[in-house]
Amino acid sequence: MPLVAHTNLPTFRRLQEEGEEILDPVRASNQDIREMHIGLLNMMPDAALEATERQFLRLLGACNQIVQFHVHLFTVEGLTRSPETQAHIEKYYESFDQIKQDGLDGLIISGANVVGIKLAEEDFWQPLTEVFSWATQNVTSVLCSCLATHALIQYSYGIKRTPIGKKRWGVYAHKTFNRTHPLVAEINTRFDVPHSRFNEIFQSDMEKHGLKVLVASKEAGVHLAVSPDGFRTVFFQGHPEYDDISLLKEYKREVLRFYGGELDAYPPFPENYFNVAAQQVFLAYEQHVKHAKQTGTKLEEFPEHLILEHIDNTWRDTAKAVFNNWLGKIYQLTNQDRRLPFMEGIDPNNPLNL
Repeated sequence: MPLVAHTNLPTFRRLQEEGEEILDPVRASNQDIREMHIGLLNMMPDAALEATERQFLRLLGACNQIVQFHVHLFTVEGLTRSPETQAHIEKYYESFDQIKQDGLDGLIISGANVVGIKLAEEDFWQPLTEVFSWATQNVTSVLCSCLATHALIQYSYGIKRTPIGKKRWGVYAHKTFNRTHPLVAEINTRFDVPHSRFNEIFQSDMEKHGLKVLVASKEAGVHLAVSPDGFRTVFFQGHPEYDDISLLKEYKREVLRFYGGELDAYPPFPENYFNVAAQQVFLAYEQHVKHAKQTGTKLEEFPEHLILEHIDNTWRDTAKAVFNNWLGKIYQLTNQDRRLPFMEGIDPNNPLNL
């Protein structure tokens, strides 16, 4: 699906420089191709805001070239922002009021950082649930990522996430279930997905409330599940949108947090991510960091440039396939008037006629 640069969002230029096909509005207006309008509710913190834009837009733009693809970015109140990030949002993002007025064919809700233990006490909880309540009535399908999955499963089904005692992060092997479901049809039966979280909603709890689990891992738990109707809400606990270096950047932040005194223990490696050569580089750097912290000497630069050749992406193709399936079904079901969720004759309670 070609992305249409209908705004001056810098992410469009960045993706074009990376080789993605980006249509300018004039060229798009001269093509007799249907438009699809997908919202991205970006709740990620400042440091990850633009990276999250790129990750999801890159995935969406890589799908089949069957429609023109318009992405509408917005966010919610209750998230702490720097002046620079707030300026970026005010310049390039739309308001939720505008989103509601114009409508969407599909909606992606990103993860977010939390301050406390109880999600319902977070400042963004009420604005987020307002968006979700509107979307469940007016949007064909909502795709939730990580923290959004935990928040909206709690909101919809009363299932609270469970702390797992440590950070689950790394790249884990997964298996597909119910292989006839359109979201996982014709994709690999075994594939990798990155995870990064301290909490989990378990498969047994999901299934008690009628959610259908489509992809899960023995090590990492459920990755992909859908609402009881089969499609209206799609839940990711993992991060298929991650770039190959996303976990590397996260590891770097954790190391610097240890050096700065925010963490008591040196962070472990993300599981199944660094090969032996990369681990050797980082084990040597760990000794340097601990020595520099103890003695007050200058910290040498984080040696990411030494291990980039050792980082592999083993999840992107399957991630593209799932997103392609999701968008394809939206295309088949949604009304051409994007203010309406379905074309005539579609049962909202069983839109895929499963």
